[in-house]
Amino acid sequence: MDGNNNPIVNLISKPDNMLKTIYTACRTCYSADYPINIYNSDADEEKMLKLINRVISSGHYSTIEHIQVSFTIANVSRACTHQLVRHRLMSFSQKSQRYVKEKGQFDYLIPPTIEKDEKLKAKFADFMGKISNVYQEFVDSGIPAEDARAVLPNACATSLVASLNLREMIHLANLRLCTRAQYEIRTMVKMMCDELIKEEPWLKDYLVPKCVASGFCDEDKSCGRMPKLQDLIKQD
Repeated sequence: MDGNNNPIVNLISKPDNMLKTIYTACRTCYSADYPINIYNSDADEEKMLKLINRVISSGHYSTIEHIQVSFTIANVSRACTHQLVRHRLMSFSQKSQRYVKEKGQFDYLIPPTIEKDEKLKAKFADFMGKISNVYQEFVDSGIPAEDARAVLPNACATSLVASLNLREMIHLANLRLCTRAQYEIRTMVKMMCDELIKEEPWLKDYLVPKCVASGFCDEDKSCGRMPKLQDLIKQD
């Protein structure tokens, strides 16, 4: 453990021509011209964004599925990745607990609610040490790593490469940037969004919590950032 309890996220792949690719997909739906001619046209960024914004706001999301982005993610818990892999239209390559044996104390993540209490934090660390000792005893006794891993906790740190199209990226942001999402995955997804926005600033208006995108909150329990949907309905 290096004391870093935060995810490590890097954007490693994205199209250099993301905006023009999406513009070409959008324009092709409304043009008799060949798509390659649209792609090779000299449309400026303002013109492209105007069409893209109109098409996306109308719900024509297939036009952004042509864009694929990839991230490396490390120093996250297995609990976090168990949530992440529930998202559809994503591809994952994750550190295997079958083929990678833990040596010594395995890395783990401490939830902030536990970490802020020194007494509970010490208990947590002590328990991780006991699990590590049992795991090592099993491995040293000849138990295959794929079976010894049964004692490893959700707190165990992991790493992966994750790829997804832009439609799913926006959906991921909408759901996991919500304050109702667990802290760790919310932090990780925010870092993914920040990495992509650094390269494509125009995406900042789309990589937001769902309440910001829709203008209302549809959760049972609201943080108060946006009005509740049922309250808006009552007003009408």
